[in-house]
Amino acid sequence: MNTNKIRLSVLDQSPVRKGVTAEQAVQETIALAKYTDQLGYTRFWVSEHHNTGSLAGSTPEVLIAYLASQTKNIRIGSGGVMMPNHSALKVAENFRMLEALAPGRIDLGMGRAPGTDRITASMLNPSNQFREQDFIEQLYELRNYFHDRGEPGTPQLKIRAIPQVKTVPDMWLLSSSGQSGLFAAHFGMGLSFAHFINPFGGPEAVAMYRDKFQPSDDMPQEHANLAIFVFCSEDEEKIRQHQALMDYRFTQFDKGGGITPVSYEDIKNVEYSAAELERIKYHRARVITGAPGEIKLKLK
Repeated sequence: MNTNKIRLSVLDQSPVRKGVTAEQAVQETIALAKYTDQLGYTRFWVSEHHNTGSLAGSTPEVLIAYLASQTKNIRIGSGGVMMPNHSALKVAENFRMLEALAPGRIDLGMGRAPGTDRITASMLNPSNQFREQDFIEQLYELRNYFHDRGEPGTPQLKIRAIPQVKTVPDMWLLSSSGQSGLFAAHFGMGLSFAHFINPFGGPEAVAMYRDKFQPSDDMPQEHANLAIFVFCSEDEEKIRQHQALMDYRFTQFDKGGGITPVSYEDIKNVEYSAAELERIKYHRARVITGAPGEIKLKLK
């Protein structure tokens, strides 16, 4: 592997910008997928969020099917499917269908958070207990469904995920703490560290994952990637304004309120408390900004 070459990918949450409808936000996601495919990017992942008007991405499996039909080479996947909201069988069937539609180009990124608040999560899956053991069992079941097998004495032995196809999506676990890195290592799956959520602990989490990785039939060697906010421009004023917007959005999120679409003009005169400024300093570690050459150095 050429360690000097950075393979770039995109995680798109279909953000609904100010003055833009949800329909337009989805069209922007489609346009971005086509463009990054032309540029030679490696992957294009879409997310699962619920009960938030600022993000239009709620059903990655549906969006992936369309994006795969509109692109040629780039891998299309989920970043991720929030497993507590779904049964392992339904996820297996969704992604087997996607493999039937785009063989060898599908990624199944999975998270163990619900991607929403607890009340909404309970409506998505009324039996959800938010237990770590449930997530581990889902991973066992999912792997078995993809290989048409089941544990002896379990109902899974008699169930097959339809359609039965020969290829299996690349499976990744998303992690912002490192814990899911242990699960990824155990199951022989890829690890995606969410630096854009937690700017600390990534190198340690990846090192632990690599050290404990157990090869699987689907992934014989370890694979890790990093998700981070990046804003690149040759216009210094645009960079400054974007950073100000990100500072404001992070502060909104800290307060527990909804993330409402705003423009720079809306927030340019906002003043922050000393405590808020400390939090902004922390959050800025989640973001890389700069001109192209600067971005390249920071990513390396």
